Amino acid sequence: MSNYRIYLSPPSTSREEEIALCRALKSNWITSVGEELDSFEEELSLQMGGKPVLCTSSGTAAIHLALLLAEVKAGEEVICSSLTFIGSANPILYCGAKPVFIDSEPKTWNIDPSLVEKVVKERSNTSSPIKAIIAVDLYGNPCDYDAIRRVSQQYNIALIEDAAEALGSTYRGEPLGAVGDLGILSFNGNKIITTSAGGALVLQNKEQKERAKYLSTQARNPAAYYHHTERGYNYRMSNILAALGRAQLRNIQARVEKRRKNYQRYQENLSEISDIQFPTELEEASSNRWLTTFFLKRTENSVSSLPTKIIEELSQERIEARHIWKPMHLQPLFSTARMYGGPISEEIFEHGICLPSGHELKDGEIDEICSIIRSTIQRYRSS
Repeated sequence: MSNYRIYLSPPSTSREEEIALCRALKSNWITSVGEELDSFEEELSLQMGGKPVLCTSSGTAAIHLALLLAEVKAGEEVICSSLTFIGSANPILYCGAKPVFIDSEPKTWNIDPSLVEKVVKERSNTSSPIKAIIAVDLYGNPCDYDAIRRVSQQYNIALIEDAAEALGSTYRGEPLGAVGDLGILSFNGNKIITTSAGGALVLQNKEQKERAKYLSTQARNPAAYYHHTERGYNYRMSNILAALGRAQLRNIQARVEKRRKNYQRYQENLSEISDIQFPTELEEASSNRWLTTFFLKRTENSVSSLPTKIIEELSQERIEARHIWKPMHLQPLFSTARMYGGPISEEIFEHGICLPSGHELKDGEIDEICSIIRSTIQRYRSS
């Protein structure tokens, strides 16, 4: 197809980022304090509807801080989407808590609110009720927050929104990341905007932010010397990375629009294949379509390895595609964890594919990718 490799979701930088990094370097504030970091938090706060934001070293660090703010303790149980990246679930273990994994619902692929309600109700009458809910906006697609918030508010449970993949998405006009009691963003290299590594925690008020900032800077107490009374963490973003993030954030709307156009072009190109299903966007929501994904239904003439065959065929043409996240309840690390449901997320993992979705992807490249997908499906289903 080309002499260069097409990646799944590569970073995109310009002269603007170069200028921002040089500005930060010249200031000589290069660690976890500086004007760029303060400004990036302010600009993200505006993006989050005015809610305070604390920038962190990663999205995973932000989830850990959110669990600490929710006062999750060792032995307590935390609900988490099973179909997600492991960074959503590992912080539960950091707290010594126990993950309770919930299956997906088939339309959006996100956490099933009916199962959440069932589990919360069951556990509410025990000595160890659910302490928090981590809902993941998978691949940028918003969860059904009306249903999930109804449960979290009824039972007074902290709702942590993992919007690591969803900056630029909305639910009923609210920006994702600001919908839950606490929100998580990620700026990893493959996200819609990047600081190379980093994340953010979206909070409810200034008091929460001060507490999170204290914990993220080794829990140092005010004193003329280093004095500590609590366990802290080295979770702050650097001023240098914040400068990169500021430059990237200025183009967030254009990037969302391009990713949504990518999705639409894929959908139009593959619409003739009835066995391909794309995850549904809720009427009250708008996804940034961070990654275009689809599910390939099984037929009598299909082979179970067809998604792998498609990924291999694309790879031969120097095109990166990937399997959907392997559900957490199938990971050896969580083999003893509770799981409710299971078949839906397992089927999505087995028969789903992530396609190249970068905002510099060309229409002709999408057309060629779809051509390879169509020919591969036809070849293996007719053989």
